[in-house]
Amino acid sequence: MFEVPVFDDLNAWAALPIILLALGTSILLVADLFIPEDRKRLTASLALGGVTVSLVVAMLQALGVEIGEQGAAFADMFIADQFTYVVNVIALSSAFIGILVSYDYFERAEVKRGEYYSLLLFSTMGAMLMGASRNLVMIFVALELLSIPLYLLSAFRKPIAASEESALKYFLLGAFSSGFLVYGITLLYGATGTFDIDGIWTAAVEIIDGEISRQFTLIAGFGLVIVGLGFKVGAVPFHGWQPDVYQGAPTPVTAFMSVTAKTGGFAAMLRVLVAGIPVVVAEDIAMWQDTIQVIALLTLVLGNFVAIMQDELKRMLAYSSIAHAGYLLIAVAAGGTEGIGDQAAQSALIYLLAYTFTNIGAFAVVVAMEHVDYSGTKLNDLKGLSNTNPMLAAVMALFMFSLTGIPGTAGFVGKWFVFKAAIDADLVLLAVVGVLTSVVSAFYYLRVVVNMYMEPGTPETQPETPSLRWALGITAAGTLILGILPYFMTELAEGVTVALIR
Repeated sequence: MFEVPVFDDLNAWAALPIILLALGTSILLVADLFIPEDRKRLTASLALGGVTVSLVVAMLQALGVEIGEQGAAFADMFIADQFTYVVNVIALSSAFIGILVSYDYFERAEVKRGEYYSLLLFSTMGAMLMGASRNLVMIFVALELLSIPLYLLSAFRKPIAASEESALKYFLLGAFSSGFLVYGITLLYGATGTFDIDGIWTAAVEIIDGEISRQFTLIAGFGLVIVGLGFKVGAVPFHGWQPDVYQGAPTPVTAFMSVTAKTGGFAAMLRVLVAGIPVVVAEDIAMWQDTIQVIALLTLVLGNFVAIMQDELKRMLAYSSIAHAGYLLIAVAAGGTEGIGDQAAQSALIYLLAYTFTNIGAFAVVVAMEHVDYSGTKLNDLKGLSNTNPMLAAVMALFMFSLTGIPGTAGFVGKWFVFKAAIDADLVLLAVVGVLTSVVSAFYYLRVVVNMYMEPGTPETQPETPSLRWALGITAAGTLILGILPYFMTELAEGVTVALIR
């Protein structure tokens, strides 16, 4: 007789943050139908409450409280370990702050659609599942769960043409990149006979010394997977969509997207590459490491140098986001050296956590500057901000210092760990390029500070509502605390390992 599995049989307690968020979001989607149009703030408040519950559970798991057993769950497609727990914390933190940033933006723009918050939470679940996947099919489904809501959110300022254009570009290129990912997964299955990352690792050991045709299929499969995930994280040469989408999408969506998409994409990339094919071909080097190094170098150089030429704040932050994908790719490349995989994953998660507070905070300042018609976000619009709104100028300066990597900020700690992983992996050239491009980035980040403090002007800012002030306060506090006391980040990441339970 068929027995219905219970929570303990599935080890579903280990996935409790995602389950709670899924249930809460589904209820929210239905409840919003009964909330009047003039009271959509209630929908946002309910969404914030649901994220808070899931975030508390995720934090408890990340800090070592036993909620479910670490290991495989849900027919071995889900993996519950410290890596999963930290990814959950990062994704839920970005959703929490993203809701705060969105609270009044859409009321100001007279866009009263409560489904916005449900879409945002569904996308968050996609990022969480990408970090917890031990199966390629689950990674693809999670990627679509992450991406499809973002396509819709990008068009949320309809009928404004810039918002519609950004959504169309994102959708078309996103669908195209998904085709690369699916084809890559198909080739990996053809070469190894399994979708499980564990099974691919085991089969790859035999393939590397076997038939040339299977070797080619394996390499081609991983190459196409890198293309698919490279699009999601905005790495060069798969970055073309990012500046236009970031500029045209509603600013709270851009803030959320800039962190959440990278969190899911890099989590999946680390799982697939470091845990899926740790096979060394020469001098303890994985076969994909050189490819990732080249992509990282291109991403660092293009992102930082093109950002210098931008005169629009959102577009500058878009190219900045491309550059930061390059720094994270340094950590991924370091994971291709034997014995450095776990350290590389730890450094990547530390960087992502620091980036979450810093980048969403910078976009929160843009929300405070932006007018309903998308104006007010030129770099020149920041001139004299320290005179008209000294607190807003101070937090923006803090975020710019952190993105540059100035000591005492979270951004410095993130770059420190990434560069250390690269040096330990003997990727000295990559680390040197990372440091030099950080110096280049100081030009366009500090130009923002110069405009605010050293140029005359009387910029007009939007009224700072309590929710936006909370968002700015949380992100500024996180940027400072994690920079001065990095222990909080290192403690969370200490037990992280990307080697799945075999």
